[in-house]
Amino acid sequence: MNELLIHALLVEDSPSDAELFHRIFLRAGSGKWNLAHVERLGKAIESCRERTFDIALLDLRLPDSDGVDTVTQFCTSIPDVPVVILTAFDDEELALQAMSKGAQDYLVKDQVNIQVLRRTICYTIERSQILKRLKESEAAILQSFYKERELNQLKSTFISMVSHEFRNPLTTLRLTSQLLQDFEDKLTPAKKIKCFEQMNTSIHNMTQLLDEVMLLGKTEVGQFQYEPTPLNLEKFCRSLTEAMQLGDNNKHPISFSCQGNCTQVEMDEGLLRHILTNILSNALKYSPDGKKIRFSLVCQDNTTIFRIQDQGIGIPAKERNRLFETFSRCSNVGRIEGTGLGLAIVNRCVELSGGEIQIDSEVNVGTTVTVSLPLSTSAG
Repeated sequence: MNELLIHALLVEDSPSDAELFHRIFLRAGSGKWNLAHVERLGKAIESCRERTFDIALLDLRLPDSDGVDTVTQFCTSIPDVPVVILTAFDDEELALQAMSKGAQDYLVKDQVNIQVLRRTICYTIERSQILKRLKESEAAILQSFYKERELNQLKSTFISMVSHEFRNPLTTLRLTSQLLQDFEDKLTPAKKIKCFEQMNTSIHNMTQLLDEVMLLGKTEVGQFQYEPTPLNLEKFCRSLTEAMQLGDNNKHPISFSCQGNCTQVEMDEGLLRHILTNILSNALKYSPDGKKIRFSLVCQDNTTIFRIQDQGIGIPAKERNRLFETFSRCSNVGRIEGTGLGLAIVNRCVELSGGEIQIDSEVNVGTTVTVSLPLSTSAG
């Protein structure tokens, strides 16, 4: 400890006491201790905010503060600087009160000598550093505990959600296969076709759930990287719109529009597909049949803006701050199926692409999702 330069702050309004400590420091420090001096508590707090001190020697009787309150104010304002209080007489009760408010030790002024001062300062700084490390360790342990608890909660939610989401399609598969097995010769061709369609739908739902879980896991562990390639963005969006329209069996008309030159850009096609597919799927899923979906693409000022607007059930205001949380679903979805992973995936893909997402919604009116991504023009 003595090999380092120690910066100490003396807070003392008595000129004679201040001179005493200057002399003791000069003899005890051997050039390795630096002492700054102020006379008021307010000035001491100001000085500690302007520069770094290793320790403060704090008189309890100051012009702008008195008694234990002096320690309380200083430790509250400057919690990282250890305090040794100074008292004019051996008042152990007052010293103990001051130490309960945050002081590390105390010195009786007329009993201070070189040995006492050196020992007190060194021990105080060492104790302060040990306490700091203990607090950091405690904070790290608590953080690990909360993270572990969060992971356990996430695992519990995941298991519950997967169990629920898989139960319905698995039940459908079991009942349908049993029906085909027991009554194959009694079922009409149309009934058989319907059974196979139900089985395919169930398989598709389970596959989609697994794909979403795996995709989210990859984004969380950094297995996805932003890798832009040349892309005709307008053609890509029109093709995606047609595919979504076909998959929806034309239950909702999708109106696509494009502004600006979006034919030669560079984007990560994979991430973009995840973003737009999930948003369009939500728009279709949560909109009554026949309601129009508007999908607009704007390329301008080195930015690409995707805006998807539906006339669906909307999002309750109090639940909008949880939209991007894993497995989060709104209270008004009713029996509409979903995993609560879509927007979490969208948000992560938007972040990886260096963009921003904004969601505006009103219950029973509709939702507008706006995604802004950086636009790079392709030389090809």
